[in-house]
Amino acid sequence: MIRGNPKASSLDLAVRERLLAGATQLFNQKGYNGTTVREIVASAGVTKPVLYYYFRNKEGIYLELIRGAFAKFGAILDETRKERGNAIERLLRFSDRLFALFMENIKIARLTYSIYYGPPQGAPFFDFDAYHLSLQEAIRLLIKEGIRQGELPKGNLDDRMWIVLGAINIALEVQLSHPERAIDRKGFARILNLILRGFQQEGEQK
Repeated sequence: MIRGNPKASSLDLAVRERLLAGATQLFNQKGYNGTTVREIVASAGVTKPVLYYYFRNKEGIYLELIRGAFAKFGAILDETRKERGNAIERLLRFSDRLFALFMENIKIARLTYSIYYGPPQGAPFFDFDAYHLSLQEAIRLLIKEGIRQGELPKGNLDDRMWIVLGAINIALEVQLSHPERAIDRKGFARILNLILRGFQQEGEQK
């Protein structure tokens, strides 16, 4: 718990946010290796000791960026697991929350993609694969629940998970590569509804 002067706490938060925003911008522009502590603090309008106080070093500020975004992703997963009721509606809400989170953190998402898919940049290790596997499992379990509740017909869980996951990945990645052609949240929900209706029609034809 933070104690003491509320104004001081607000100032601390503002300084941290400026450092994080500056680091995100520079990592995206110059890569992790190409960015220096001097450049980060200059972009935030502070001195090196300030960065060292809050994050210890460049590795610390990078990990704070990544962990912060993925902690929000983890919170969405937990929220979805605790929900009860219609599995299809839960899947649609889960996907919508992912889309919103991605858009709110699109600069960090761009950095994540460059680190994961791009050439080595010397960034500290972060287990991106574990989160991707947890996303797969969350979708699979929601589809399984839909089948159990009779909302969806029986079928191959993995096939359906990959279809839904593919739609999610494409919708998000187009936001990074061709935002002028990308769909918004309403369009994303409409496409997922079409996919799920296709699952239902598949059952009707059997």
